[in-house]
Amino acid sequence: MLNKIVPFQEHYHDRLVDIWYRAVRLTHTFLTDKDIEFYHRMVQNGALKEVEIWLALNEDEVPTGFVGLDGTKIEMLFVDPHYHGKGIGSQLIKHAEKVKGSHLHVDVNEQNEGAHAFYKRYGFIQIGRSELDGSGRPFPLLHLELKR
Repeated sequence: MLNKIVPFQEHYHDRLVDIWYRAVRLTHTFLTDKDIEFYHRMVQNGALKEVEIWLALNEDEVPTGFVGLDGTKIEMLFVDPHYHGKGIGSQLIKHAEKVKGSHLHVDVNEQNEGAHAFYKRYGFIQIGRSELDGSGRPFPLLHLELKR
């Protein structure tokens, strides 16, 4: 399934927040409901505007996933759970490589084994680890880098 990749458009904001929420509920099983609500408020209230967002749109122009970039760092990558395993995440990373070069970085929650495995399959290698996430919460991060 090949999606069209387009830059962020404001009218998709709520749909992207919904994709984020459903994907996190499915994949971030180590988070409590309170944790998810904390991060959900951040995403709802402007986190998407702090990064360069690229959307994957299906043939009906409905977002199926998105990647948020800050320079060469992938700050967020979320795919609608209905589309997991269909290559959308890889397509979004390929687009990031096209616009930013192949020296990409990403931090992934250590407890999110699925995401870590996904990035590893794509060719990212671990270059470091932090005990706390970017909000200072006790969710260790693995620092990964793509070198081609």
